Amino acid sequence: MNRMARVAVLMAEGYEEGETLTIVDLLRRAGIECHTFSFDNEFVKGMHNMYVQADKMFGKEVQEYDMIVLPGGRPGGANLRNNPDVIALLQYFNEHHKYIAAMCSGTIALAEAQVITGKKVTGYTGYAEKLVDGEFVDDVVVFDQNIVTSQGPATPYPFAFKIMEVFQQDVTEMKERLMYNFAGGK
Repeated sequence: MNRMARVAVLMAEGYEEGETLTIVDLLRRAGIECHTFSFDNEFVKGMHNMYVQADKMFGKEVQEYDMIVLPGGRPGGANLRNNPDVIALLQYFNEHHKYIAAMCSGTIALAEAQVITGKKVTGYTGYAEKLVDGEFVDDVVVFDQNIVTSQGPATPYPFAFKIMEVFQQDVTEMKERLMYNFAGGK
């Protein structure tokens, strides 16, 4: 890409803190412009009662980004799925062949928006029956067409690395700097 990739991470109340903050941290380390967006309040309460200040409030600006990311969490994933603005945004991104990434319970919003039909996806344990429009694959991270999905709270590192690769970044040096390979990551 000629310009820096831009990624919008959506933070609904009940987001999974470890997933969300790790994704943002890794993408920013990679030089990808990454902003968090909240819906109702500047400070968003996470699944484990941590309040984090979002970079921006959700609005039309998100459509200008190259990728949207939906982290999981309880009830974060359900709150994303139940938000008609999120569903409309997912459909807009899919129709315009932009990238969509979701992990853990955030993947249920993809099923609600009907953007995974005929695409390989993964999600949290037991989500094969929740992501029935897609072809469920039991892999840590799955990338098919414009959709990146991942399984759960232990997977934001490989998920973020896959996002970097989608934007044509070599992740070898990043993995070395973070000691990812030393820690047993693949």
